[in-house]
Amino acid sequence: MLNIKKYSILALSLISLSAAAQKAKPLFDGKTLTGWKAVAGAAPYKVEDGMIIGTMTKGTPNSFLITEKEYGDFILELDVKLEGESTNSGIQTRSHIKPEGNNGKGLVFGRQVEIDPTPRAWTGGVYDEARRLWLYPLELNPSAKSLYKKNEFNHYRIECIGNELKTWVNGTSVSYVIDTLDKSGFIGLQVHGIGNILENDGKKVYFKNINIQTENLKSKPFPKGIYAVNLTPNDLSAYEKSNGYKLLFDGKSNMGWIGAYKTSFPAKGWKIADGIISVEPSGGAESTNGGDIVTKEEFSAFDMSFEFKLTPGANSGVKYFVTLSEKNTGSAIGLEYQVLDDELHPDAKLGRDGNRTLGSLYDLITAKKEPRYLRPIGSWNNARLVVYPNNKVEHYLNGVKVLEYVRGSEEFKKLVSISKYKDWKDFGEAPKGHILLQDHGNKVDFRTIKIKNLK
Repeated sequence: MLNIKKYSILALSLISLSAAAQKAKPLFDGKTLTGWKAVAGAAPYKVEDGMIIGTMTKGTPNSFLITEKEYGDFILELDVKLEGESTNSGIQTRSHIKPEGNNGKGLVFGRQVEIDPTPRAWTGGVYDEARRLWLYPLELNPSAKSLYKKNEFNHYRIECIGNELKTWVNGTSVSYVIDTLDKSGFIGLQVHGIGNILENDGKKVYFKNINIQTENLKSKPFPKGIYAVNLTPNDLSAYEKSNGYKLLFDGKSNMGWIGAYKTSFPAKGWKIADGIISVEPSGGAESTNGGDIVTKEEFSAFDMSFEFKLTPGANSGVKYFVTLSEKNTGSAIGLEYQVLDDELHPDAKLGRDGNRTLGSLYDLITAKKEPRYLRPIGSWNNARLVVYPNNKVEHYLNGVKVLEYVRGSEEFKKLVSISKYKDWKDFGEAPKGHILLQDHGNKVDFRTIKIKNLK
């Protein structure tokens, strides 16, 4: 006897599966470039064997094939193969174009998911094309550097849902950016300019299986423990909270902070307004106005991030393992992530081999920085400071690791012995200490100060 109920349920299940399968739609029909247009550079795009093929061309800047339609929330999946190992490509998301830019050829700007076969290996990272530059270099998720397969098709999944951009390469989670810019924009396929690397002239980028879903979006779970870049001021996402982060500055008050060697927060010299905590200018002298401020809480092993904005010629710093036991005059003693205008402040020329420049471990270790990862004075920079339970320490600037060392190691002790800290017993080796924001008499802004304890 026919079981009507059973077959009805089966039919409904098949319909449901069919509907689910229809959620993603082709963004490229495999035959024509209908709905797409080439902009900015002159690298040619063509359709062949169901693929979009872009050809690297000497003498032209970055070229893009962009959708005529703009997209807000979406999940995009596609396969890309890039010939060669000395160039790169990318996938633009929620992007825009200035028609007058690039000498009238058009300037594309917006968040790009990187395709990077070079030894740097930042595939799946997020670059803000022609605007803020790197938002998520793979220094922030080094385990993902091995995912890319050279000269083969690689599968990319890109989720743009609300303010969140998440990426996967070949099925594995890579980057996580939370951003308040660009609620919608076009999608673009990049052929990078080759500059003087003429060996890349004529090499190709292949794009296929380009599918997009814009309705009934369901975010794919992101595993815990991957660093997220949250560009929303003084905010913690649910993901960050689940990973153990907390704010050290709430964007409104001095709660949790106190003056160094004081019993209360300084009555002058510091200003809290518009979600920013600022050192007030006082002529550039060290700790003569409001003085340094420190967290009431002490930390041992931790992952800390903060944003800072310098004024021209400014000097400040973020210190850690500050014990306040020295009772010294001037700035309190501790290991220091240097915050400095390298071009205009004279301290950048002092010390040894640049070990007092931006991002350095002040007077001890020089930050290794490339100019292309720096942001202009007056712009917000992202800093990260990680102290592992084994005393390994890392400094990051705008997502790029600029130095690392081990507290208490013989190499560390030798550096201390030839530094301004040589007379402080066991300098930088305390088991725990406060976090400090330095008053060096110049206006410097801080925000989005967050920390996670590491076990």
